[in-house]
Amino acid sequence: MSEHAITRRGFLAGSAGVAAVAATSGFVSFGAWEKAHADQAANGETKTVHSLCNACSSKCGFTAYVVDGRLTKLIGDADHPYAKGKLCARGYGYSQIAYSKDRLTDPLKKNEKGTFEAISWDQAYGEIAEKVKDIIASDGPQALAIVQDPRPSGKYYTKRFMNALGSANVYTHGAACNLSKEAGFTQVIGTGNYSSDMANSKMTMFIGRSYADAIRPSSVASLQKAHDKGAHIVLVDPRCNNSIKFADEWVPINPGTDLALVLAMANVLVTRNLYDKEYVAAHTVGFEQWAKELEAYTPSWAEKVTGIRAETIDRLAVEFAQAAPAASIEPSWRGAFGCSYANSGETARAIALFNTLLGCWNQKGGALFTSSVSAGDVDKAQFPSVPKPEGKIAGSEEYPLALTGMGTNLFAAQQAKEGALKGMFFYNSNMAAGYSNTAYLNEALSHLDLMVVVDVQMSETAMLADYVLPDTSYLERLELPEFIGGKVPAVSLRDQVLDKIHPNTKPVDQIFSELAEACGVGEYFQFSVDELADAQLKTVGLSLDALKKTGTAYFPEKEFLYGNAPKWKTPSGKVQFASEACEKAGLSAVPVWVDPAIMPVGNELRLIGGKQAIHSHTQTANIEDLMQITKDYDLTRVWINADVADRLGIADGDEVEVSNDQHTGRVRAKVTQRINPTALYMPSHYGCSAPDQHTAYNVGLRQMDFVPFHMEPGYGSAMTQEAVVTVKKVGA
Repeated sequence: MSEHAITRRGFLAGSAGVAAVAATSGFVSFGAWEKAHADQAANGETKTVHSLCNACSSKCGFTAYVVDGRLTKLIGDADHPYAKGKLCARGYGYSQIAYSKDRLTDPLKKNEKGTFEAISWDQAYGEIAEKVKDIIASDGPQALAIVQDPRPSGKYYTKRFMNALGSANVYTHGAACNLSKEAGFTQVIGTGNYSSDMANSKMTMFIGRSYADAIRPSSVASLQKAHDKGAHIVLVDPRCNNSIKFADEWVPINPGTDLALVLAMANVLVTRNLYDKEYVAAHTVGFEQWAKELEAYTPSWAEKVTGIRAETIDRLAVEFAQAAPAASIEPSWRGAFGCSYANSGETARAIALFNTLLGCWNQKGGALFTSSVSAGDVDKAQFPSVPKPEGKIAGSEEYPLALTGMGTNLFAAQQAKEGALKGMFFYNSNMAAGYSNTAYLNEALSHLDLMVVVDVQMSETAMLADYVLPDTSYLERLELPEFIGGKVPAVSLRDQVLDKIHPNTKPVDQIFSELAEACGVGEYFQFSVDELADAQLKTVGLSLDALKKTGTAYFPEKEFLYGNAPKWKTPSGKVQFASEACEKAGLSAVPVWVDPAIMPVGNELRLIGGKQAIHSHTQTANIEDLMQITKDYDLTRVWINADVADRLGIADGDEVEVSNDQHTGRVRAKVTQRINPTALYMPSHYGCSAPDQHTAYNVGLRQMDFVPFHMEPGYGSAMTQEAVVTVKKVGA
C-alpha cells in the first residue's frame, strides 16, 4: 500500500481529502491531464472513472479517461494492490473489446437450420424459462448446471440463480486452471492458496510459473525487488520463460516430474536433519509417516525421473535450509500443477509440506497467509437468502478432493454426454475451446436439451448453444465490490466507464435477475446491483458513493503481522503430512511419487502450454492490437529443442506438422535451447475456430485439440499437459 492510499478511516476526511489524495497518489491530476491533452479534448467533456480490468482474473485497478463518451486512455491505479500504477499489455489491449466489430449485440436463437437468428429478450427469456421448468419437472433441478469464470458480479448472480432453481451444480473454470493446486494445498494447510514474500526473501523457487508472462504488475515489481536485493530466484520449468531476467538459474525439468524434485529435496532436508524440527513438532501431524516414505526418494533417484542432476537437487535443498525461514516454493497457478498432470494435486501437497519443513509460514521472506476482509451479512428482508439446494454438486462423490466452490466442470460435461445433465448455462466461459479435448466437449454438449451462453462475443462455446445472450463489456457496467487479501487487505470496485454501446445488450446482473423472474424465482432478485454493492460495503464501514471516488480502499486495522501462527483449517487443526481424505479417495495418505499418465515414447514429445505476456488464453486473441503483436513477432510458433530439431531436420522458422491420435495441425517452429528436449511448447491462446471472431479465426494451433479428455484421480482436473505429439517438417 502506498503512503497515499485511501483507507476506510480516510473516507471520513470527505471529498476534499479524496481529491487531495488522488492528486498525490501517482495519478496525473485531472487539471494537469486536461491541460496536457487540451488539443484532444478542446471541444469535449472529459471524465475519469475508477474501474477494474477484465483481461485476466487479477482484475487490476485503473483510471479510465473518457472524452465525449469515448474511452481515450487507461492509467493503472497507483493504490490498487495489483496494479501499483501500471497495467500490462493485455490490460490496455482488452479495453478494445468494448468497441469490437465482433461484439454480440442481440439475443440469438439457433434455428432448425443450425444458424442463429436475432430474437427479443422477452422471447429468449420465455423460451429458456419454459425449457428450464420442463427439465426440473422431468428430471429435477440437479439436471441443471452452470459454468462460470469468476468475476465480481458473475460469481454472485450465477450461483444465486442456479441455487434459486434448486441446483447445487455451480462450476468455475477451475478444473482447467487451478483446481489441483488449491485442492492439494487444502488437504495440507486447510486453504487453497498463500503468497511468497519475495521482496523480503533470501530464496524463492518458482515451479512452472512466470510472473513476466502472467502479468500482475505488482508481482513483477516484487520479483524485481527480490532480485535487486540479492535473493536467490530459481525457475523450475521445462521452458526458460521470460522471468529469467530476474532469476539466478533455470532448472529445465522434464515435464510432469516436479513432484519428484520436491520429494527429493524434502529427502535431503529430513535425512540430514536440515528441517525445522521444533516447528514440525509443534504444528503438524503425520510427519513420521511421510519421513519414512521419503527415504526412497533420494536425489539420485530423482535425477533419473526429472533429468536434473542429483548434485543440483542436493544443492538446492541445502540452499533452502540455509535461507530458511526467509524462503519458500512459490504457490504457482495453472502452469505446472494447477490442472496439468495425474500427479498435480499430490505435487501441491508436497510443496506445502516442503514449505512446512522450512518453518517459513508467516515468517518474513517466507510463505504468508495474509489478511482478508469480506462483506458481512446484509439485510435479509431486502436481500433474502436462497434456500440451500438439497443435492450436492455433481462429481463430489466421484472426485471427493475437488473443492466445492469450484467442482469439476469436466464431470458435468461427461454427465451431459451420458444424459444425466439436461441443461447447462455458461457465463464468461469458453469451455468448448479451452478446458479439455475440444472434440469430446463438442459432442458432450450437443446432448443437452438446453444450452445457454452469456458472453460478449461469439465463442466456440456460444456456437454450440441454443441461445446466446449478449453481455455488456466490462467497461459498460457496475459490478459488486471485489475484496482483495494482502498484507493490508483492500476492496476495489469495477465502476461503469462507458454508456452502453449496443442498446440491446445487458449486464450480467440484469440478465440473471430477469432470467430468474422468467423461471419463477424472481423473489430472490428484487434489488439492483447498486443497492447490493452499497449494502455489502456498508457492512465493512464504507459506501458505494465513496468507493466510486477512490476505486480502492484499505483496511489498515487488519494489517498482517509477521510471526503470527496461522490457524490451520484442517480436520486436525494442524498441518497435515497425512490426509485421511486423500486415503479415502484412493491416494496415499502422504504424498508419494505418482507417474504422469502418459509418457513420451520414441520420437514423441510431451506437449506443454502456457501464457504469453500479451494474451489470456482464448479470451484476448480476438483483440486486434494484441493479435498484431502476435503476428509481428511470430508468436504462434511452437518451441522445440535445438538438438531435437537438428535430429529431425527442422530449422528455425520451418513449417512443421504436429500430430497425435487426437489432432493434426501445421504451424511454424521456434528452434531454441531454451526448452527441455523432451517437450514441445505450444502457446495456449490460438487456434480459434469461431468464424465470427474475425481477428483470431484460424490463427495458430489450439493446444486443447491435442489433449485427450481425462480427469485427475481424486481431484477431477483436466490434466491438460498429459498429451504427447510427434513433430515433422512439412514436406520432409
